[in-house]
Amino acid sequence: MKLLIIGSGPGGYVAALKAAQLGAQVTVVEEKEVGGTCLNWGCIPTKALTASSEMLHKARNIADYGLELKGEIVVNLSKIMERKNKVISTMVKGIRALFKGWGVTVVEGRGTLKSPREVLVSKKDGPEETLSADKIIIATGSRPAQIPIFPFDGKRILSSTDALSLTEIPKGILIVGAGVIGCEFACIFKELGADVTMIEMMPRAVSTEDEEISQCLERELKKKKIKLLVSVKATKAHTGDSGVNVTLEDGRELTAEKLLVSIGRAYNTEDLGLEELGVARGKRGEIQVDSKMRTNIEGLYAVGDVTGGMLLAHVASKEGIIAAYNACGIERHIDYSVVPAAIFTTPEIGSVGLREHQCKERGIEYRTGLFQFRGLGKAHAMGDIVGVVKIIADTNSDKILGVHIIGPHASDLVHEGATAMQAGMTSRQLGAMIHAHPTLSEAIMEAAEDVHGEAIHGMKRDN
Repeated sequence: MKLLIIGSGPGGYVAALKAAQLGAQVTVVEEKEVGGTCLNWGCIPTKALTASSEMLHKARNIADYGLELKGEIVVNLSKIMERKNKVISTMVKGIRALFKGWGVTVVEGRGTLKSPREVLVSKKDGPEETLSADKIIIATGSRPAQIPIFPFDGKRILSSTDALSLTEIPKGILIVGAGVIGCEFACIFKELGADVTMIEMMPRAVSTEDEEISQCLERELKKKKIKLLVSVKATKAHTGDSGVNVTLEDGRELTAEKLLVSIGRAYNTEDLGLEELGVARGKRGEIQVDSKMRTNIEGLYAVGDVTGGMLLAHVASKEGIIAAYNACGIERHIDYSVVPAAIFTTPEIGSVGLREHQCKERGIEYRTGLFQFRGLGKAHAMGDIVGVVKIIADTNSDKILGVHIIGPHASDLVHEGATAMQAGMTSRQLGAMIHAHPTLSEAIMEAAEDVHGEAIHGMKRDN
């Protein structure tokens, strides 16, 4: 079976490798670089910058650990970017090595659908080429969304991609959007020395998270002296030689050297030949698929951000695997019931399942358990006590409905909650599991016990 994949981000390249493992002859068409946005302009480079900023924070507070650092700590942005680029390069080479090992062919160029079995590849150097296959998977991803009032110029008004290539740390930066990407960049730039102001139209930062998690993050942003303006829209931006002036809907004006616009993602569905083939799309332009990642066109699949679901790299990868199986004739269905997510702010956030407000909206009777990291010996030994674990459980069945964490290593710890939910565990079962001491994961055990007011190291609850 010949399979052709347009795009090699976390959806496309994983689909290619899985299909190759299943015996398919796989060709990947990639316009830019293997790994897609996640590896080259998103998840990985931002985490590399986060690692540098966190190391800087630790160095600045090294005296708290009984150590002396003599001399000045200097932020060398060019070296930070050099390290970031090295990380990307290493991982790109890794994917290319996997492709080679599994016999996946890479064709560099822009792919356009000519038919449900043919793709026209426009190459930067060389003539156009038409490739044919038995099945095709679209995995073209997304890009930073922009609106006319904030036109990206790469100098003053920046996209998240532009922000990853700065050569100087701005003295001041305005960030429109206090969602995942905006908050991550706010923490990075503040630690590196910029004055940061965030503008958010929603009533709280990371509004997709549980409210108590947002509140904790907002307190930490305030401690870092990151200004956060909520429930307000930015309506106009004007650039000049000295910076950017932003006007808010209430008439206030803000000025900074740079403006980072972080208002979501736009799907890469243009000029793919979708309209000509009659591929069904949603109201936002997303490609519609079923649980097998099939479009309405026989033999044509789509995965990742272009399908408009959860815009998460790991979801795209799972969708790629599901599409590969089905394209190879092995029936598989995607299951979105347990999808963990992570936000790499300082402190980190990890979440899975229902938020408390979602339980209320759905009329679900629930109980919550909370445990502060400051109640852990390991957290105190680390010098990292900020944060909380929150567990939501069904009142009647006691099954865990959601786990929400803000604090040290939250992005790793949340997977214990995800595993418990996948297994259908109750909060009592999770609380009864013996956890090693001293560890951060003890907070999950204690939060599970607190659902019933029985946390050993938690204060007695009134109820």
